[in-house]
Amino acid sequence: MKILIVDDSRAMRRIIQRTLRQAGFKGHDIVEAENGAEALDLVKSETPDLILSDWHMPVMSGIDFKRALNDADITIPFGFVTSENTKEMRDVAAEAGADFLLAKPFTPADMAQALGLFVA
Repeated sequence: MKILIVDDSRAMRRIIQRTLRQAGFKGHDIVEAENGAEALDLVKSETPDLILSDWHMPVMSGIDFKRALNDADITIPFGFVTSENTKEMRDVAAEAGADFLLAKPFTPADMAQALGLFVA
């Protein structure tokens, strides 16, 4: 399985990768992007099986990235990994078609629960 991690923080991309391993999701191909625009290009060239995206990023935010995928009729399981955890933001994510929202900070157990339906 190929997982696209989208976050403007290199450190956070590493934390997400480490947490994936700690949650038992090992041996997957990881592709990284620093913002939604870069991720949109990678979706077309790398065809990931799952996308984990931050919300707030320069150039193109995570929500704008998700909406661009929707506009292009690209349906890939998509989750936000973000500090945004209000009901309003969860509603916006759900309305855009996000499959889940994993709030920072998160544990390996949180990651396993969020990704359990999408990653074997």
